[in-house]
Amino acid sequence: MPNTLQEPQNRLSRHVVKIWIIHEAVGSLIAFLVLGALFYLDARFSWVFWVGWILFGAAVLAAVLTLWSLLLQPFILYSRWRYAVSEQFLHLKYGAFTETDELIPMTKIQSVATKQGPLQRRYGVCSVTVKTMGSSHTIPVLEQDVAKALRNQIARYAKLKEVDE
Repeated sequence: MPNTLQEPQNRLSRHVVKIWIIHEAVGSLIAFLVLGALFYLDARFSWVFWVGWILFGAAVLAAVLTLWSLLLQPFILYSRWRYAVSEQFLHLKYGAFTETDELIPMTKIQSVATKQGPLQRRYGVCSVTVKTMGSSHTIPVLEQDVAKALRNQIARYAKLKEVDE
């Protein structure tokens, strides 16, 4: 039996870095707004002294995590994300510190879909989600034509009955 398992070589769209940065920036902005409100409430109502120190520690931690998630993490994740498709498996490999290497047998795939949120629509990209009986696996950001072709290829290999065009 020939070895059909291949090391994943296909990459995500380059737009993924921008999308991840925008997503993290919005989340960080919300976190800092909440922290700001808590600092205001601490000053306004003179909470016990240690609450101010906890808020200060949370603000420092939030700043460090924001720098990580905006300046380093998206680039590291993009450089590590790979996928491959064969007639037997969908192979996903990703992770910054902990590398995840997943093999999803085509015989276990029950559905495959493309999804496009507003930020993805802005950049003309989609994500592809594959569902099995007990789990869901997503390839986050692919160019629209690549995503649709991949969805159809996986559906063909998994012998799914309906494929949306």
